[in-house]
Amino acid sequence: MISTNAYVLLSAILFTIGVVGVLVRRNVIVMFMSVELMLNSANLALIAFSRARAESDGQIITFFVIAVAAAEVAVGLALLVSIFRAKKTTNIDDVNTLKG
Repeated sequence: MISTNAYVLLSAILFTIGVVGVLVRRNVIVMFMSVELMLNSANLALIAFSRARAESDGQIITFFVIAVAAAEVAVGLALLVSIFRAKKTTNIDDVNTLKG
């Protein structure tokens, strides 16, 4: 059986990879995927702690977080497609203004 510490360590590693992806990359799609990786690492930690305490509260909350994340992905990708159609790029440095 895998210990809770292993799950938390994996969650911390995934979160760190996500933070590095957001800070280093300039492509909006890669940044978006990095944010999702950070969200999923938090879900993994929540499930690990829920499993360690033998409660299902963390798993239920994680289910709702995943549902909200799916809606976030739909809205985020719609915005990304709209920005790409207007600016013809996904580089964050090129889309830093709010004017049309």
